[in-house]
Amino acid sequence: MNFRIVMRILGFVSLFLGVAMVFSIPWAFGYQGMIWEHERRGVNGLILSIGISFLLGIFFLFIGRKAKIQLFRKEAVAVVALSWILATILGALPYVLSQTERATNVRMNVFDAMFESQSGFSTTGATVLSNVENREMLPRCILFWRASTHFLGGLGIIVLLVAILGQGTVSKSIFRVERASSPGSTLTQSKPQHLSWTLFFIYFFLNVLLTILLALEGIPFFDALCHAFSTLATGGFSTFNASAGYFITNPNLNGALIEWTLIIFMFLGGTNFLLFYWCLRGKPGKLLRDTEWRTYLAIIIIATIIITLTGHLHNDFSYYGTSDKPIVLNHNVTEMPSRDATAPLSHGFRTSCFQVVSMMTTTGFCTNEFEKWNAAAMGILLLIMVVGACSGSTSGGMKVIRWVLNYKIIVNEVERSYRPNVVRSIWLQKETIDRDILVSIIVFSLIYITIIGLGTAVLTVIEPDATWIKAGFSSENKLTDSFSAIVSTISNVGPGTGMIGARQHFGVFTPLSKFFLTWVMMIGRLEIFAVLVIFSPSFWRSH
Repeated sequence: MNFRIVMRILGFVSLFLGVAMVFSIPWAFGYQGMIWEHERRGVNGLILSIGISFLLGIFFLFIGRKAKIQLFRKEAVAVVALSWILATILGALPYVLSQTERATNVRMNVFDAMFESQSGFSTTGATVLSNVENREMLPRCILFWRASTHFLGGLGIIVLLVAILGQGTVSKSIFRVERASSPGSTLTQSKPQHLSWTLFFIYFFLNVLLTILLALEGIPFFDALCHAFSTLATGGFSTFNASAGYFITNPNLNGALIEWTLIIFMFLGGTNFLLFYWCLRGKPGKLLRDTEWRTYLAIIIIATIIITLTGHLHNDFSYYGTSDKPIVLNHNVTEMPSRDATAPLSHGFRTSCFQVVSMMTTTGFCTNEFEKWNAAAMGILLLIMVVGACSGSTSGGMKVIRWVLNYKIIVNEVERSYRPNVVRSIWLQKETIDRDILVSIIVFSLIYITIIGLGTAVLTVIEPDATWIKAGFSSENKLTDSFSAIVSTISNVGPGTGMIGARQHFGVFTPLSKFFLTWVMMIGRLEIFAVLVIFSPSFWRSH
């Protein structure tokens, strides 16, 4: 293991994060209703965090000053895993040092801050904060840093670092580990630095475009920018307690238009960014012929139709979103509609489509208390959380391509059971899939499911029943809520069911559970292996 080169790159990561924090400071100034006493805590916390990041970065660079440029796969894996751990720790500093409160008069501790930081960088969107609209509890500049972690984690901090460094074999090794960890994310013949810059500019352009559209639709620029960061990164952090449900409850906004805008850009965030790359190179046919993308689109359409129909049969689509204010479909209506009022089919379809796209892309925005929908709808939503969107996208989950290939493997093995002498290759888009890739997919799927099972068991053991009772829920739901918490965090979705539903948060969990879930989020974001290998003693040996 070449520790010097690892330290050197970690030094660049520290400096990069320190610079990124600088952009949050200006948001503490010059907005209506600003109370400097509250913002000063945020600014001081950011300045201290920037100083620590710079000092740590200089220290790491000093250790790695004589490092050889050549980087092999082992060092690349170490860099990716350790960079995410480092980012989690440094990203947590602004919350702790600014004395941000997760609840009234309850300051965030180290475990709260690390959970929020990892949730941001992994684009999970789960939060421990009970009120993001209260500037006395959460300064505006810290709120922007929270949104920035989504932007940085969207394509991956390491991809941005590769674009900046571009050091030959270093960039190639890191890029392969960070972006090509799942099948379907085939690298082009372009240099990693060139490809990284192209992907970043596509990502940046989509963020700018969405910000402009949301601003034109009446959302204040700050909120539009933060929601653009969350949407394209498929993260889910919102500047409103009601999440995206806020827009339909505000009579001054066209909530339906905003929701459709978010649906489109969440869908784009869940698309393989390499397909956008090919479109820019004048080959849009690769997008339309891509098996994974077409399956991704088909799942969304089918799931939306089923949930819409079952939702209307069970009257799931009430006039209430995730806020305490009623959703007013007709702004001329002055009376509060009945809780049992039947919503129009168009409203049910839009609500279903929004929640399906939000969950499948693992964004986690909510416009309705979906955990109260009928069992069939909830089952579908939990399933597509695990499925995830496309490989090479900003979303989490197992990825559609793995489910496609798992299906082909099963069909192939079923045929072999009655035709043992027939040997068939598995094809994908006119190319045969190597046996090693198929084995890795099966292993990944088994480990993923195993982690969900073991994670659920661990969480039910370490989290006391009193947590549910204190939060106003029945402890009888402990197993199902723990299961949804693990599925949500490993798939980088955010919300779950019951105690962590659309209107709830993870702040109710004990510090030990938050620490455990922080690791689960990182395992999901780095697709398991990059995290598990760092616990192997042989990985750290010199040879």
